[in-house]
Amino acid sequence: MQRDPEPAVATTGLRPGETPLIELRGVTKTYRNGDLAVQVLHGIDLTIYEGEFVAIMGASGSGKSTLMNILGCLDKPTTGSYRFLGRDVSSLDRDELALLRRDDFGFVFQSYHLIATATAAENVEVPAMYSGLPPAQRHERAKALLGELGLADRLEHRPNQLSGGQQQRVSISRALMNGGRIILADEPTGALDSKSGADVMKLLADLSARGHTVLLITHAKEVADHADRLIEIKDGRIVADPGSAPPSPEQADYVPPAITHEGSHLADVVEAAKMALRSLRANLFRSVLTLLGIVIGVGSVIAMLAIGDGAKQEVINRISAMGSNLMLVRPGAPNQRGFNSTATLVVADVAAIDQVPTCWPPCPNRTAARRCATAAPTTAPASTAPRRNSRWRGSGRWPRAVSSAPRTRRATPPWRCWARPSRRRCSPTARTRWASTCWSTTCCTRWSA
Repeated sequence: MQRDPEPAVATTGLRPGETPLIELRGVTKTYRNGDLAVQVLHGIDLTIYEGEFVAIMGASGSGKSTLMNILGCLDKPTTGSYRFLGRDVSSLDRDELALLRRDDFGFVFQSYHLIATATAAENVEVPAMYSGLPPAQRHERAKALLGELGLADRLEHRPNQLSGGQQQRVSISRALMNGGRIILADEPTGALDSKSGADVMKLLADLSARGHTVLLITHAKEVADHADRLIEIKDGRIVADPGSAPPSPEQADYVPPAITHEGSHLADVVEAAKMALRSLRANLFRSVLTLLGIVIGVGSVIAMLAIGDGAKQEVINRISAMGSNLMLVRPGAPNQRGFNSTATLVVADVAAIDQVPTCWPPCPNRTAARRCATAAPTTAPASTAPRRNSRWRGSGRWPRAVSSAPRTRRATPPWRCWARPSRRRCSPTARTRWASTCWSTTCCTRWSA
């Protein structure tokens, strides 16, 4: 059975007395998907000093991109230690990692990742916006960086107006905007022709000679040969590493740029608003359609909620008007509690019911039949309060149909008018009025006649 190759750890090339810029010890990385665990990196030991030009070469799936993410503080190792200038990176929180990436790392990608609606100068200025660089200083530095890379006449051009090599130069300028102590280049020549790729590699070599540390991720041997140190990785293990070479006499020390950070929350909000407006103007029709869809959706939800609440309230009002929440307490029938005994209700019972927290104030009623010799209306508005009904409607005088009858009539009080009128004793008009809930003194009087 074939054994896995042992990791090749460089035991030579160390620089005594010099603190490594990057130091990895026993780094592993495992991705989990439910119960499935996939280990990508296996015990990586790596030491990189400032000013080195290092190429990490490997086939697709060998773990080189995962290693680059860990080196660039975009990801954390599962086990092992990572020290940056002697500082343990694993102890940093998210904000501290973001500050470390902003101030010390610059990223160059294969697909450039430029903002399509921004000019070349505005793309270069993006890292300085995050660091709070004043606008005047930001514009001057972006102009100077693009001029050094031969793009002085392309400051106002957008990415679709630039060639692939020019776009990659813009991305390199963006990586250098905040200093770029470490340049992490992931396949920087993958989307370029041979001539543009050679120009980009020459530019990275010049940056290394000026003191920048360049970490190149590639799978092509001819690209990796431009580096001073070639590290080969296979199946998540380093299989070849010659170690760090002594710095050449011509190599300069890295000098951080003189950048003053005067950021404020208000300035960040203003810059974000400018970028948002620029994006909206670049895609005006799409922005209008998106905004219209949001307005229609929100308006529809509000309308449906309003209709639902209105219908609910209407149903509640109708149920309340029907008196469905009315509870009648009646005295017991004779002989219910024994022979010749009658249960009655007294005023104290009303006070006891009034103490129930879920009940409305009770209204005591007494029903009796009496003869009245008057034409005055017999409705009592106060008696409708417990049922929440509308006031009884009536003319207040006897109808003409019975005006010739004797004035002494037996009038039923309104609280006794909840019986359906008899077909024999009531006219069709009275029955129609009863069906349409048109309660009146006239109807009540005619029903009792």
